[in-house]
Amino acid sequence: MLRAAGNSFFLRRLTRRWGADIFGVADIVGVRDDFAIAPEVAARFDKAVVLGVPLSAAVLEEIVERPTKLYFHHYRTVNAFLDQLALRTARWIERSGRSALAVPASQITDWQNQKAHLSHKKMGELAGIGWLGRNNLLVHPRFGAQFRLATVLTDMPLRAGRPQGGGCGACRACGTVCPAGAIHESAADFDHAACFQTLKGFQQKNIVGQYICGVCVKACRGTKG
Repeated sequence: MLRAAGNSFFLRRLTRRWGADIFGVADIVGVRDDFAIAPEVAARFDKAVVLGVPLSAAVLEEIVERPTKLYFHHYRTVNAFLDQLALRTARWIERSGRSALAVPASQITDWQNQKAHLSHKKMGELAGIGWLGRNNLLVHPRFGAQFRLATVLTDMPLRAGRPQGGGCGACRACGTVCPAGAIHESAADFDHAACFQTLKGFQQKNIVGQYICGVCVKACRGTKG
């Protein structure tokens, strides 16, 4: 247990030095079957290191009712940075004699159902980084939904976090501005179909080259300054 705690503390400090503002560890034994990763590979790992960086407030400020080309570029740039951060973390773990797999920050494996190798927000929720908000995004107390995540699967002994309490409370800022009208009282009520149709519309109009929006991300500021 002491070794796991020490590894977690050291890895947190190391990844912060490399640029991660958000760090967490999730126990993934109960959710590995949901991964779009070969079962024999996923079975090697029992922990997930979750790394995150905030989005630019200035870039988000430009968003009104729809995404912007500047946001699209920033979104891809942050994802690329996270991929490099996850790769660097995985390499460090491997050099320490353990196994690791860096999962892409944003790579869709099932376009019809909009699914990736795994859900980074689920990993973040399990790690205690935040809670699932009305906008169906992971909400961090400090950063709100204004951040991106990447995940590194590993068998390194690490102390895992636990899902935290909290929630959106009386805040309904995201639902007020959602261009799809997809956000309702809880994440369980989120209208995935309406959201996806709106994202496709933005792409078809050549506003952005990917299924992203950013309107509810801009509105979600968390609960702490």
